[in-house]
Amino acid sequence: MPENEKTLLERQEEILRSFRGSRILIPIVLGLGVVLYFIYSRFKPEDFARIHWNTHTFFWLAIAVFLLICRHLTYALRLYILAGGVFRYRKCIELLFIWEFSTAIAPTSAGGAAVALFVLTLEKISAARTAVIVVYKVLLDSMFFTLMFIVMFSTFGYNMIRPNAYQFSDLDTLGYGFLTFYCAMLLQAALLGYGLFINPDGFAKLLDWATKLPIIKRFREKALKFGAEIASASSEMRDRPFRYHLGAFAVTTLAWTFRFALINCIVIAFAPTIMHLGFWAQAKMYARFACMYQVTLFSPSPGGAGFAEAAFSGFMLDYIPASTGLVVAFFWRLITYYPYLIAGAIVIPNWIRKLVKERQAEEKTSN
Repeated sequence: MPENEKTLLERQEEILRSFRGSRILIPIVLGLGVVLYFIYSRFKPEDFARIHWNTHTFFWLAIAVFLLICRHLTYALRLYILAGGVFRYRKCIELLFIWEFSTAIAPTSAGGAAVALFVLTLEKISAARTAVIVVYKVLLDSMFFTLMFIVMFSTFGYNMIRPNAYQFSDLDTLGYGFLTFYCAMLLQAALLGYGLFINPDGFAKLLDWATKLPIIKRFREKALKFGAEIASASSEMRDRPFRYHLGAFAVTTLAWTFRFALINCIVIAFAPTIMHLGFWAQAKMYARFACMYQVTLFSPSPGGAGFAEAAFSGFMLDYIPASTGLVVAFFWRLITYYPYLIAGAIVIPNWIRKLVKERQAEEKTSN
């Protein structure tokens, strides 16, 4: 076998191994296992009797699916904007499937930036453009969460974080965890904003100084590389007009709004009375979902599987009973999580074949 062809096959096998079937089954088994365990341990016939499969239920589930589609298309639009026309919009839709699938089978605590970098690197776009997309995406998401929390907390107070919490002392472990993660995200947003728009050289020096400390010295090489990526992205970001940044943040806000409003619709599907709570009650429920989601971002399980389902009923205890909440959590994940596992398994093989054909054509041309 020719050396070039052997290299291509090895590359293809390496990519396929990273998306092997067992990594799809693990999060499914974890998620379903947790739901079934809690339903068994907390089963109350009267709670399940309240669930009625009727036109109302199916209508709001259909609205939730519609919002999922809107969310995907909006995220694809953001990728299209950040890529600066390198990808066609249809290509961005395809890449988002791969991106979401990769995130679903990787521990959420690992973050989506590594996944994005992996996918975009295989697409062979420039290092500078990759840095712009990945770093600015993280900054936009961090900005959304930090600003939204300030607005929502000033409106609803501690009750937006946890049920029956009206002052700091009322928070439990998950509440304290959320505040810790929020502070970490706020620091992340501040540092990335400083590096991208104010002083990239100073940011690189800060990383250089910090990674000399014994406790994080092993991350020094990666940190210095990240500092160089920030500097590369900064030169382009600061040349962009204000309307570009405003548009990118607006699309980010819209995408996250679709993500959390979708959960409102699922809850309304199974608890019809919640529909009549009014705008501010719905807004507080939306804020609660945002807090819950931020906590699940630090789960060590693939895609937050198991942890997300268990956390859902706890965060929603003042709206729906715990056992019913687990059923709602299952449908939330069924609509928003499992479809990406299935779609990714369909889209990724075609994507890999295209990549290999492109590499083969390039290597034949160069020879």
